[in-house]
Amino acid sequence: MIRIFRHYLSSAYMWLMIVEFCLFYSAMYFGSEIRFLWDPSWYTDEEIYLASIIFSTVLILSCAGLGLYRRSLAWDDYELLPRVCISFSAAIFILVSIYYIFPEFQMARSVLGVALILAFIGIMLSRYLFYKYVNLERIQRRVLVVGCGEKASKLVDLNDSYLVRGFTIAGFVPIQDEKCKVDAKFIINDNQKINETADQLNIDEIVVALDDRRKSMPTDELLDCKMSGIQIMDLMSFYEREQGLIYLENLYPSWLVFSDGFAQSGLRTIGKRFFDIVASSFLLLVTWPVMLLTAIAIILESGRKAPIFYKQVRVGENNKNFNVIKFRSMIPDAEKNGAQWAQKHDNRITRVGKFIRMCRIDELPQIFNVLGGQMSFVGPRPERPEFVEGFEKRIPYYRERHRVKPGITGWAQLCYPYGADEYDTIQKLQYDLYYVKNYSLFLDLNIMLHTIEVVLWGKGAR
Repeated sequence: MIRIFRHYLSSAYMWLMIVEFCLFYSAMYFGSEIRFLWDPSWYTDEEIYLASIIFSTVLILSCAGLGLYRRSLAWDDYELLPRVCISFSAAIFILVSIYYIFPEFQMARSVLGVALILAFIGIMLSRYLFYKYVNLERIQRRVLVVGCGEKASKLVDLNDSYLVRGFTIAGFVPIQDEKCKVDAKFIINDNQKINETADQLNIDEIVVALDDRRKSMPTDELLDCKMSGIQIMDLMSFYEREQGLIYLENLYPSWLVFSDGFAQSGLRTIGKRFFDIVASSFLLLVTWPVMLLTAIAIILESGRKAPIFYKQVRVGENNKNFNVIKFRSMIPDAEKNGAQWAQKHDNRITRVGKFIRMCRIDELPQIFNVLGGQMSFVGPRPERPEFVEGFEKRIPYYRERHRVKPGITGWAQLCYPYGADEYDTIQKLQYDLYYVKNYSLFLDLNIMLHTIEVVLWGKGAR
């Protein structure tokens, strides 16, 4: 894992991105060579170099937008061929748009066709080799866990569902007076010191996962390991790095006090506001025809007297309430019996509403909330006061998600499906706290790019 502006990225996927960028560049370059194998080329070398850079950049961004470089991608969500096909289709649309707006960059359809075929073959081959070799145990980080209690036991299957497992657990070191919850086959039963065990097992890092660190923390042995060059991590930092969340079950106030992040400086606030205005204005410019067609569809289905938009009170930054604006996706009297969660097959949702929810079109009017300053483009999703009041009483640290402006899209929306109950709210809070802690413009851009996957795949739509 590598950390850029406090956000963790998979080094394996970073290398894969670099390799595939080179493959895409080569596809356009050699695509031109193949096309003009027997005829004189229409293009200079400089034009081919520039066209190759544009082609590879557009393809890489399209693939990234479809989640092909997302480290938390699971086997259940893999679907390589559909993702590649859709990302290539999006890339073709973008390239044609670029060629139309800037004719000087235009390439012949025959050259583009050959380049796309070579790029497709290249990415399928690179993915086959990548997934065949990336999970070999000898190239993964070897982790030694100190502790074998309840907290330690949850690390056994932590990354088994991921396509790319960044680490392998070499074993668990039992600690005196701690009740063992880990399968005996994972326990290291010897009387060696931790540093001797780490040296024997060729350990890269040690994770301290004790149920109660006050009772039997092996401080001297861990210090010896640290001085020997082995990385020592607490459980909270390990979860933050590997899963991109703040693990509530192990969260305590002192960790929040002494951890890095949670910066809300004036310059950072100004930069985020500028980014919000630019991003929202661009999105409005691109999507206004979609918004117009949506309004017409709602009128045709529900009649002219039914409202097109739906305003609802939500909790914003510093617990201040505001009215969020959305396209109406439910029948007009959907909440005549009071506030309630949207269910998976909710009969209150209209036919148009079902479609615009699936495509996230119902969220587009929130652009005006962003331009008005009540929301940000990226941030935790705003919740209703009726729910927030109860959550703050029952869920520790829930109030902290309101330290920043809510957003149209967010880290939790990218990493976790639609929340339909309090359990889901707790899970999403862990991702929201990660965002609040590690916010940067880089993370915002990363979330915006991956939101394409959320929209096209209908992740979490309800």
